[in-house]
This record gives sequence, C-alpha cells and structure tokens, in this order.
Amino acid sequence: MKERTDKIITLLGLGIAVVCTILAILFAMQNGGVKELEAVKSNGLFDATYWILIAFVAISIVAILFFLVKKLASKFATEKGYLGKFLMLCGVVVVVLVASYLLSNGNDINEAMMEKFNVSTGTSKLIGAACIVVYIMVIGAALSILVTECAKLFKK
Repeated sequence: MKERTDKIITLLGLGIAVVCTILAILFAMQNGGVKELEAVKSNGLFDATYWILIAFVAISIVAILFFLVKKLASKFATEKGYLGKFLMLCGVVVVVLVASYLLSNGNDINEAMMEKFNVSTGTSKLIGAACIVVYIMVIGAALSILVTECAKLFKK
C-alpha cells in the first residue's frame, strides 16, 4: 500500500509541476509589456493564471515541508546519531551563508543596472552572496559525487 501511495503522491506532484510550468509560461508570455499587460488584465487570464500559479506553488511548498518534517521525525526516532549529523549539516549551511555574505562586496551589479532597477547596495550584496552560495553548493555537490564515485572504484 505504501508503494501505491508514494506513486500517487509522486504523480500528483508531477501533475502540479506541469500545471505550474504551463501557467508560468502563459504568465511570462502574456507579460510582454505595459500595453499587452493591460489587455491581458482586462480579459481575466492574468489574474486567474497568477493566483492559480501562486496556489500551486504554495501547495508544493507545504507538501515539501510536510514530507520533510515527517521523514526527519522518523529518522530521529530510528537512527541514534542522526540528530547530531542533521544539526552539523545545518551549522555548515549557516557558515556557508554567513561566509558568502561576508565575501560579497556589494558591487555585483553595475551602476547602470542598479539605477535602472532601483537596486540598493545592500540588495546587490545579497545578490552577490546568493551567487557565492550557489557556486559553493555546486562545487560541493560535484566534489561529493566525485569522491563517492572514486571511493566505489577503489573499493572494488
């Protein structure tokens, strides 16, 4: 029964993802300019698409959080040292976030873009920090995959 439930939840999640993707594409295509945007708003497609997209994204986030908490609770109950590993991982993520923010200089967007989009230096610093976090996470993931595969080769 658990396999069937997992399959249904997976298919439901994929269905929601497909609908969200279609709605996001429609939303992006309809949001070409101010004149086009007014025409879209007048026919009601804009509001319906936007709010359905927001609802599906909210449902997806709630589902992800629910299943994450459920899985973590079962892991904490069954595995003895899992809580320590989890807290250590959370600490590493916090250190990466703080280090990225400290490494960002606030000049990650050129002056013309800052003026055009009314972006402050603080916002530019956050954008730079987010880029650094992505770089660190991608490099970390690639290294962990590489180490895992090399360890498998040497064990054989």
